[in-house]
Amino acid sequence: MLLPDLPRTYRRGRVDLRSSAPPDNPWLAWALHLAWTTAESRGFGLKVRSALNRNLVMLLATHADGELVRVSQFHSLVCTRRGGGALVHVIDILSAMEILADDRPAVFDIWLAAKLDGLAPAIAHQAERWVRALHDGGPRQRRRAPATAMRYFNAVRPALQTWSTSHDHLREITRGEVLAYLAELNGKPRLDTLGALRSLFAWAKRDGVVFRNPCARIPGTPHVRPIYQPLSDDEMTAAVRAADTPQARLSVVLAAIYAARPGQIRALLLDDVDLGKRRITIGGRVLPIDEVTAAVLREWLDHRRSRWPRTANPHLLISKETALRTGPVSTKILPSPSQRGLGATLERLRIDRKLEEAITCGADPLHLSAMFGISDTNAIRWAANARQLLFDPDAADSPASAPTRARTHPNITGEHSGSR
Repeated sequence: MLLPDLPRTYRRGRVDLRSSAPPDNPWLAWALHLAWTTAESRGFGLKVRSALNRNLVMLLATHADGELVRVSQFHSLVCTRRGGGALVHVIDILSAMEILADDRPAVFDIWLAAKLDGLAPAIAHQAERWVRALHDGGPRQRRRAPATAMRYFNAVRPALQTWSTSHDHLREITRGEVLAYLAELNGKPRLDTLGALRSLFAWAKRDGVVFRNPCARIPGTPHVRPIYQPLSDDEMTAAVRAADTPQARLSVVLAAIYAARPGQIRALLLDDVDLGKRRITIGGRVLPIDEVTAAVLREWLDHRRSRWPRTANPHLLISKETALRTGPVSTKILPSPSQRGLGATLERLRIDRKLEEAITCGADPLHLSAMFGISDTNAIRWAANARQLLFDPDAADSPASAPTRARTHPNITGEHSGSR
C-alpha cells in the first residue's frame, strides 16, 4: 500500500558501483536484473546502462516490502543526473516490478491550467467543465480524443478572453455578441470558432449553465475546398536542398514519390522495406522501389546501422531517443529543422505528387484510386482539382503549361533528373 505520510528522501552517490557491490536487497537485485535484460534487448550503451543502474541503486537500496516508489519524490533528481540515465527507463523498470506510484499531474491538466489563466473566474470554471466533458465523456457526452478537446478549446479561447473583459458568466453572452465576434473572422478560423462555440453553449444549455443558446441557428460559412496549385520548380529545389540529413532526404523522397503522409513515414517498419525485391509497404500497399528511393534508403540504413548498431527498435526511422525504445519517432522529428518554414513541406510534397498524377492521367479518378489506393470520393476530388487546372483559366496559375508538368531540377541524390 502507498504510505502517504512517510515521504522518502533519495540521495545521489549513495553507492559507487565502480568500486562497491550493490546493497544486498532482493528488490534491488530484481531491478538490476530487469535493467540488464532490458539493456540487452534494447541495445543500451554503457553510458545508459551505468546511469540506469545508479538510479536504481539510489531508489531501491533500502526498499522494503509493501512500499511504493513515488515519481514525484525522485523525478527531478533522476532527470538532472548526468550520464544519460533517462527517467523513462527507470519508470519502465519500476512499473514492471509493480512498485511505482506515478503521481505526476497529467499533461492535459497542466495544459488546461495554463489555458484557463486570464479568463474570468466563473467563465474559466464553466469552460473547464465543458472541456473536461469533451475529454472524459459523460452520461450524455461521448468521450473525445485529447487532441480534439484541445483543438476545440484553442478555437474558443480567444472569444472567451474577449468576453472576460466585460462579462463574468457565460449566461451574459448574447447572440449579438457572438455574431459580432464571428464577423471579424473568415474562412476556416470562423468555421472552427463557430463549431467550438456551438459545442460549448450546447453543453451549457444541457447542463443548465445558460438559459438560451446564443449560437442557435447561426449559419456556418459554406466549406469551399481549396484548388491546389502545383509547386514551382524553385520550391521543389529548396525542399531538396533543405534535406541535409539522410533521414530528411528519405522523408522527402517518400512524400514526393509515394505521396506518403508524415504519419505513415513515422510508422514504417524495417520489415516494410525489401531492397532485394525492390518493394516497400506504405499504408498497407506494396509498392515498387525506384532507383532514387533505393539509393536514399541504402544511405539511411547505412547511417542507422553505424549510428545505432545495437538498437532493437523495429521502425525504419529512429532518433537518439527512440533508439533506446521500440516506438516511432515523434512528430517533432519530421520535418527536420532545416525543412521547416518552406513552401514545399512534406504535406505539400504529398499533395503535389497526387496533383501531378491527376494532371498527367487527364483527371481520371479511376486511375487515381488505383494508383494511390484512395477512396472513390477522394479520387473524384483530386480529379476535379486537376480538371480545373487543365480547363479553367481562372483556377490555374499557368493553364497553358499545366498539362506538361515535367520538371528539371536536382534530385535528392544530387544528380540531375527530369520529371519525377
